[in-house]
Amino acid sequence: MRTPVGLRLDYLSAAEYQSASPADVLGVATFSGPPGTAAADGVIPVAEVNTPLLPGTASVYEVWRSDEPAESGSRNRVRFRRSGNFLFGCIALAESEIAGAPGAPPALHVATVEAYREICATLDALGYPHLLRVWNYLPDINRDLDGTERYRLFNRARQDALSACGRALTGSVPAASALGAASGSPLLVYFLAGRTAPTFIENPRQTSAYRYPRQYGSHRPVFSRATLLRQGGGLTLFISGTASIVGHRSIHVGDTAAQTRETLTNIAALIEEANRVDPAARFSLSSLAFKVYVRRPADVPVIRAELAAVLGSAARVICLQADICRQDLLVEIEATGSCALKADS
Repeated sequence: MRTPVGLRLDYLSAAEYQSASPADVLGVATFSGPPGTAAADGVIPVAEVNTPLLPGTASVYEVWRSDEPAESGSRNRVRFRRSGNFLFGCIALAESEIAGAPGAPPALHVATVEAYREICATLDALGYPHLLRVWNYLPDINRDLDGTERYRLFNRARQDALSACGRALTGSVPAASALGAASGSPLLVYFLAGRTAPTFIENPRQTSAYRYPRQYGSHRPVFSRATLLRQGGGLTLFISGTASIVGHRSIHVGDTAAQTRETLTNIAALIEEANRVDPAARFSLSSLAFKVYVRRPADVPVIRAELAAVLGSAARVICLQADICRQDLLVEIEATGSCALKADS
């Protein structure tokens, strides 16, 4: 997926990545395995995501490029690489390394607060104030911890950290995903930031996540349904993790095929909204690359059949096994796409 100028995403095999020039690479995410070539020289920051690849998905590197020369660095525990306009960063914190005292917050809360405070401090120090897209992976996302689900603990800690850093909790908030990772994994956050603010997109079919009623937790998730970035000669659309939710309720509970179809309907609605908000946008389902999170590996054939029926056999899709933020959701899909601007746009 390429644009003439600006930020872009490629899904590459190890061989393809090894043969490509790293000069404009901002960062890489790998899945279910050692990063290998991607981290061989220690220059490119690599987010090592512990979510296994599912059948039909070959070993893949998620590669973010900027079409500009880039330089690497670190600030505290954030590893980053930046170009003139964009920054890719990642941070991983192990809960097992956080010493708890009687009455202290859970290790997940501490790790989340520390991660987000370090991310915000890095962006402020380096002059990339706008978070565009964030990926969060936390182990045992649905497990109960002292009467509260770990995902809800994460949401509270994320809010606490962002509020302390003077960041918005509604409206102007990045696109994001929050998925489960294998037990024993660190909390991993990787992100893209820029010098220019994106447009924040909500889905007319859904309640904004930051407006959810309290039945989903005392602290609401902090993300927009999508963000749209106008950059040089193109537009990039970042669609957050999306599921079978209409309004604020999960629907088609227990029906994997119907959940997949509803999720694609929500993604189509976000595309329509992005094209409405910016008349220069010409996004379509076929212009996107998809990352699909599957709760139950046995559901992969059903999900792939539904995807093929809507997207066609040539769609760019990778499938990962991961628990999803609500226990009644069986599939979650995120997507990214770019389109070139017309000469007069």
